[in-house]
Amino acid sequence: MSEASAPHAADRRELTAAQRNAVAELLRVSPVADELGRRFVRAGHELHLVGGSVRDALLGRLGDDLDFCTDAHPDETLRILKGWAESIWETGREFGTIGAQRGGLQLEITTFRAESYDQVSRNPVVVYGTSLDEDLKRRDFTINAMAVSLPEHRFTDPHGGLEDLSAKVIRTPSTPGESFGDDPLRMLRAARFAAQLRFAVHPDVHRAMTEMAADLDRITAERIRDEFTKLLCGADPIAGLRLLVDTGLAERFLPELTGLKLEIDEHAQHKDVYEHTLTVVENAVSYEEEGCDFILRMAALLHDAGKPATKAVGPDGRVSFHHHEVVGARLTKARMKAMRYPKDVTAKVTALVALHLRFYGYGRGEWTDSAVRRYVADAGDLLPRLHKLTRSDCTTRNRRKAAQLAADYDALEERIARIEAEEDLARVRPDLDGNAIMELLGVPPGPVVGRAWKHLKEQRLEHGPLDRDAAEVELLRWARAEGLIT
Repeated sequence: MSEASAPHAADRRELTAAQRNAVAELLRVSPVADELGRRFVRAGHELHLVGGSVRDALLGRLGDDLDFCTDAHPDETLRILKGWAESIWETGREFGTIGAQRGGLQLEITTFRAESYDQVSRNPVVVYGTSLDEDLKRRDFTINAMAVSLPEHRFTDPHGGLEDLSAKVIRTPSTPGESFGDDPLRMLRAARFAAQLRFAVHPDVHRAMTEMAADLDRITAERIRDEFTKLLCGADPIAGLRLLVDTGLAERFLPELTGLKLEIDEHAQHKDVYEHTLTVVENAVSYEEEGCDFILRMAALLHDAGKPATKAVGPDGRVSFHHHEVVGARLTKARMKAMRYPKDVTAKVTALVALHLRFYGYGRGEWTDSAVRRYVADAGDLLPRLHKLTRSDCTTRNRRKAAQLAADYDALEERIARIEAEEDLARVRPDLDGNAIMELLGVPPGPVVGRAWKHLKEQRLEHGPLDRDAAEVELLRWARAEGLIT
């Protein structure tokens, strides 16, 4: 490490711990990594563990996916790997990357880069570099611009990444303006790392993100979507979301989030929708049982997206947001489509947004068993997530009100469990299937069968299960009323 990037005295204890982490992690992967390094050296080339792999090793969280860089071009890398790797893939070859597997580790070996970027899409255009220093300088952040040379384990850190790792700060190797000018997506990536690592961005980085936010418009929706998904699934998504809003980046691709900052005046008091939303996301994270549930987190983020468009102030000064769940569902569907999320993911998030208010009113004792059945039927497979979203949405500071809402939802879940045990609510179906309907009415497949099926399902939701005889009587009654039989 250069003197300019030497750690401050106060950091030494932390850096020592980081170095111990790195040694332990590198020893774990050394049998494979060092062996590969020796093969490259024998072939007259360099090999370096680099980027996120070095960062994660220092943090004590190195996984089984290792990133390397080399001066060897892809054809030479393939020759070195042949006969040694258990499997090889070339899906990243156009970017100079060859993948391999060995000893339970996934390896990606990339030729040194000196990238330039397409001036329209800002997608990377690969230009091979000639040195490790050149490769590290082009990387996004200093914490990703460190390398360990193999097999000798020489540590290279020309931009003070180790010090920034200790300080938990996100900084760029070159000036932020140069770095973000090369690839504006790096601004969004800074927010993603803030969420994933719980790091703060350097003031110069924050300033550049704010000044250059509009440059994000030149990035494809797919690349933005992928970075945002990682951000929302970070350990601290709130930090990343605040950064997006504070710098103006959210306005470029998720304006619904910025729009939640509704003006609150002394004559029209209402809950701060933006802060409420961030709390709901935080609550939703706490309800996750294993890993990130992106669908739940995204629904929590957008559940009140319809409020700005539905805000109204009554004669008494009270603020209302009537039908904001309907408007919010429409906005959610449109936004996720624009961000190129898969249709099934979009449909699930949209449905949760549409349903998130359904529970309110249950505590007034107005729900019949029919209403409970419809709640379960409309939620379908999303019911466990709807439970979590509804509970997350309770952010009131009024302890009595919070306790009452929690008790009401406990009661609803207990009621669902009771009715479900009696009626198998998870599989609400009409009491007669299509074949039975066609046989009783003497009709072929077609719209009539569908209408009859829908009617019987409504009866099932309204009254619960019917036995075979009662279902047949109801079907014939409906058919006579529709003029289908006499």
